Amino acid sequence: AEYMGISESLGTSKSKMVRLAPVNIPFARRMQTLAVLTWAMLQPICIMLTIYLLLNPFTTLFMLLYIGFILFIDKAPVRGGRRFKFARNFFLWKLFRDYFPISLEKTVDLDPSKNYVFAYHPHGIISIGAFGNFGTDVTGFADMFPGITLRLLTLSINFKIPFFREYVMAQGLCDVGRDSINNILRKGPGHSVMIVVGGAKESLDARPKTYDLTLAERKGFVKLALVNGAALVPVFAFGETDVYEQVDNPEGSRTRRIQMWLQHKMGFALPLFNGRGIFNYDWGLLPRRTPIRAIVGAPIEVPKIATPTDEQVTEYHKKYMTALKDLFDSKKDIYARDRKKSIEFKK
Repeated sequence: AEYMGISESLGTSKSKMVRLAPVNIPFARRMQTLAVLTWAMLQPICIMLTIYLLLNPFTTLFMLLYIGFILFIDKAPVRGGRRFKFARNFFLWKLFRDYFPISLEKTVDLDPSKNYVFAYHPHGIISIGAFGNFGTDVTGFADMFPGITLRLLTLSINFKIPFFREYVMAQGLCDVGRDSINNILRKGPGHSVMIVVGGAKESLDARPKTYDLTLAERKGFVKLALVNGAALVPVFAFGETDVYEQVDNPEGSRTRRIQMWLQHKMGFALPLFNGRGIFNYDWGLLPRRTPIRAIVGAPIEVPKIATPTDEQVTEYHKKYMTALKDLFDSKKDIYARDRKKSIEFKK
């Protein structure tokens, strides 16, 4: 994205000085930045609010009861969640969409009488395109694929955070666990899931203009598709890895070893990334204004097998990887003309 000749994209500044945002930026662009800032701050705000209400003697009992409800009673995250159309179409998400911008493109129609396991690639640092396209309805998924009720899946820890969990469920997000996936796919025709397959490990390889996917040994989503007879749908988002830079952390380095240890202990990765700030284009935690274009590929039909063998899972996993590479190759010269390398499947 560019305004008054100042590019906000990665790698465009030849100066080592931090580029400050102009004072006379249009109001619409300021509102877009505010929307992205709000999105980025929702989780820490909810955590701080929880701590405050726990320490406040007037609200401590309420919070303890609420936390007990979360931990021991409410099973909504694994039973389809509590999605609200109003939340998914909230005006804030239109501003969020236009900031990058985020867009969606389909290659074929999908039969609403079937169920689907959508797989999103690449993970990037925090899967911004996945949320913008599939955690909201502002890029047209519902119009492109009528009759498909899609739920974006995320880590279970997100549903343990008071208040934040209500927000992500209102957006249609659910737990990424096996029971959750099975429950959703068995709700009836059209009910489908979106899994960001590369997960935390792949985020450590997210760098601009590269497409290193942790997929070579990720077969669990294929097995779940076979168990439920749900077609596999590859989704590739060009630009997902371009919104942040990341500190060098080659495999085997001390930085990568520490990150992998933290991922093993906490269940999520901590990539050391840099984006832009509120008032500058070079340093900060906000993503850069870089277009993200998600392409929804053709479904790969799979048989319904209650107990698929390893050979059957591997067979359809290979078919999936071939379809994903074909999808990437069909669009790479349109949306990734300045790529540094082609798509690569890693362990």
